[in-house]
Amino acid sequence: MSAIGRLYRGETSIDFVGQARRWFIVSGVAIAICLLSLAIRNLNLSLDFTGGTSISMPNPAAAGIGEIRSALGSEGTAARVQLVDDGASVRIQTEAVGLDTERAMVLSLVEVTGTRIELTDVESVGPTFGRQIAGRAVQALLVFLGVVVVFISIRFEWKMAIGAIAALLHDLILTAGAYSLVGFEVTPATVVAVLTILGYSLYDTVVVYDKIKENVESDQDRRTYTDLVDRSMNQVLMRSINTSLTSLLPVGSLLFIGSLLLGAGTLRDFALALFVGIGAGTYSSIFVAAPLLALWKERETEWARRRYRSERKAGGSGPSPHRLSSRGQSAARRRKK
Repeated sequence: MSAIGRLYRGETSIDFVGQARRWFIVSGVAIAICLLSLAIRNLNLSLDFTGGTSISMPNPAAAGIGEIRSALGSEGTAARVQLVDDGASVRIQTEAVGLDTERAMVLSLVEVTGTRIELTDVESVGPTFGRQIAGRAVQALLVFLGVVVVFISIRFEWKMAIGAIAALLHDLILTAGAYSLVGFEVTPATVVAVLTILGYSLYDTVVVYDKIKENVESDQDRRTYTDLVDRSMNQVLMRSINTSLTSLLPVGSLLFIGSLLLGAGTLRDFALALFVGIGAGTYSSIFVAAPLLALWKERETEWARRRYRSERKAGGSGPSPHRLSSRGQSAARRRKK
């Protein structure tokens, strides 16, 4: 209980920046897996993005995928056929087709599945509309990232803005990779969820940056930037954990109980992005954005000098050359003389 109490009071002394290499390796491996999956499997984009025709209907005859493709003839060769709810329903997705072809496909499917034509659900999306939806999704993401850079640069500084963007890209790649790995369909609801979790990740990063800025401005002991970042991270760690848990629990119930166990598939598109994104956002705020900022700031002349003085005061021989900027190294050499 004493350790938990110290964690709640922000009295821990975890070396976040000193272990940065470990955190970066973990992130690098995860990102590499996600990028590999995206390159091999791609994203399972919904009809709203790709355009085409989707036909869904019950399957009381329990027709198999092979039977359905045979019934569709030449159209079935390129069609994407899915058995839904353990074969209780069937869904076919093809490129955009004419009305006559669409009607012929529906009649063939009604015959092979043994269902009634009035139970058939047909959805058609033109390729132009699909491109517009995809383009607007990309525009929304770029506008969001641009606003983030401007806001953090004004509120804090541009180096913090770059660290925040790195954390957001980290979360975006992991979320997209998760969809690629599990094969869930990417719908407009997924895009909304991604923008939501990027906002969540940004909030967590701003909380961390605000505490770092506060400690830097109130520092009277001339600590190094690494020390101040570690101190800030230990102070806000429990807050980040609590915020993440209170968000992950309801989202996890939506994903694992609502969509996977109870079969509410409409929740799945939204819940997976939220679940992966919130977890990745918390991780990146603590283990990516803050350590990256500390390592970058330590190269500035003033902070390099402060580290040099701190290590000299502690009886060390001074920092190794790679820890100092070129101007910092010159300053260190002048002091040695």
